[in-house]
Parts: sequence; structure tokens; C-alpha cells
Amino acid sequence: MPRTGWSPSTVPYGADQTVYLVIDRFKNGAVYRETEIERTDLETIISDFMTGQFNDPVRVVAFNTLEHWADDVSKDVAQEIQTRCDIAGEPVPEHIQDFVDTYAGPTRQLSLRL
Repeated sequence: MPRTGWSPSTVPYGADQTVYLVIDRFKNGAVYRETEIERTDLETIISDFMTGQFNDPVRVVAFNTLEHWADDVSKDVAQEIQTRCDIAGEPVPEHIQDFVDTYAGPTRQLSLRL
């Protein structure tokens, strides 16, 4: 018998995977964006950032149910986006510039091509 307030897990039992969720801001407030479980890996989240799939992203939270941890990884995601843009020699897309500026900060090491 399930205990009161219990709900089924969205991550299959025993799945050792880290799930990334984006908190997105809308006119009526901020929400966790719903997505398919297959689209919650880091590469997909970064791709979705780059292609403008979020309205106004304000935070990224990662968790792993098997390892029993959760963490705010916004800074890591912002730095990875900045690094990829630097390597490509392209500016950060305008639609995520605020997110990257907020978490990566104004001081960053530029990657130089040799």
C-alpha cells in the first residue's frame, strides 16, 4: 500500500542516470519545463538552450535518484555554453545571453585557436 503523498517515480527503478531540469520563467511565474525522460540528459539540455527551446531560462537543476543527490548546475551549464561558443568563434545566442552572463560571469578565459 503506497503511503500518503507517494507518487510513482518518473525515473525507472535502478536507472543510474543524472536528470537535468530547466526552470523557465514566464509572465505568470517560473516553472520546471516538462519534457520526455529521454530528453533530460546534459547534451540535450545544452542543445535545447542553443536552439531557443526555452522562454527565459533561470536555473538548471540536476539530480540522480540512485545516488540520492540534487544540485543547482546553472553555472556549469552556462560555462559549457560559453566555452562551446568561444571554441566555435561565435557569440552566445542572444536568447540565452542573460542566463550565461548571470552564471558564467563577466570574467572568463577565452579559448585561443592555434
